[in-house]
Amino acid sequence: MAMAKITENEVQNNSINIIGAGTVISGDIQSEGDIRIDGTLKGNLVTRGKVVVGPTGFINGEINCRNADFSGKTEGKVVVSELLSLKSTAKVKGDIHTAKLSIEPNAVFSGTCNMSGDMNRPAADKVPLIVTNNEKAIK
Repeated sequence: MAMAKITENEVQNNSINIIGAGTVISGDIQSEGDIRIDGTLKGNLVTRGKVVVGPTGFINGEINCRNADFSGKTEGKVVVSELLSLKSTAKVKGDIHTAKLSIEPNAVFSGTCNMSGDMNRPAADKVPLIVTNNEKAIK
């Protein structure tokens, strides 16, 4: 039986990192794969994958990732290039920059939110919309 050869990129992209409940990490984390936080991270988190903050998870620092699901607590700037989902138990304090945002009832968000359909496009290329009293958008 022939076995498929797995490249290093496939291993990195399919890897899942877990910080378990009761674990406290002080320092920055960089990863190519997905990461789940059920413990505490006091530092910045950068990944090309997805970040999941479980119900017992807490991140105090900047988060930069492709997608994210938050059920726990976060404090700091959050930059998500695609979709950020705040589950009903999520508590987020800080600024959010994301292309798409989903917030379930009972989730708590305190801060500012900047949404853009294309996070990869330079800010200078984005045309601001002005909403008038009669709710017509003007470029």
